[in-house]
Amino acid sequence: MSQVHYPLEHGADATGTDTILFLHGGNVASWSWQAQVEGMPGRHLLTPDLPGFGDRSGEDWLSLGQAADDVAGIIAAHARGGRAHLVGLSLGGLVATQVMARHPGLLRSCLVSGVPLTGVHGTVRFLNTLQLPLWNRPWYWRAQAKAFGLPADAVDLFVEHGLSLRADNARRMFADVNRGGAPEGLGNYHGPLLAVAGERESRIVRDSFPLLVTHLPQTRTWIAPGMHHVWSIENVELFTRMVLGWVDASEVPARDPG
Repeated sequence: MSQVHYPLEHGADATGTDTILFLHGGNVASWSWQAQVEGMPGRHLLTPDLPGFGDRSGEDWLSLGQAADDVAGIIAAHARGGRAHLVGLSLGGLVATQVMARHPGLLRSCLVSGVPLTGVHGTVRFLNTLQLPLWNRPWYWRAQAKAFGLPADAVDLFVEHGLSLRADNARRMFADVNRGGAPEGLGNYHGPLLAVAGERESRIVRDSFPLLVTHLPQTRTWIAPGMHHVWSIENVELFTRMVLGWVDASEVPARDPG
């Protein structure tokens, strides 16, 4: 995988398929979707960097809403028919909820994983605050990679990218994530929604399911067995299979922890 200049568009010549747009998490960037891109040949895919990440690390992170408007512009400009299936992980999932609220007509379906929609409080919030003074320390990013269950071949790139993130952007991003809450207008989205939590990630993710269901009764939920937070890298095959099953048939994988 390579962090530098990872393309926005993949499968431009693919025919007969709708666009799938992937939104990365807060400690990675668009390059983190390379395994999914390789596992979806013949599909039209978009993998943008959010403001402040990857090739856009020099830009300011302003808010979840601003990031959602940015994504909406990408969908309108690059997606087939001006609409897309949206897949968001962690921070990308929070941005996806804002897209659902602010631009529901641009979406064919939505899948979010690792989304603490109710906010981050207590000990977890305190630990988030403690991270900021360590932001420029390589050992901190290696510890994060271990906590996320990342495979060995992904750790160096994860650390390299983490060191490129600006601490002031991280501070504003953490404030958005910690605050939590369903965005105004979320109920305006009437398309399919799958909300996922890794079995081994923080409980705050699955505790957000009821809030999503309250605003979006069509929501389906699923627990990814044995998975940590950044499980798109941890188990590429399962994540890719989940995305394709959802996009093509509104189905979730049969594998379940029971």
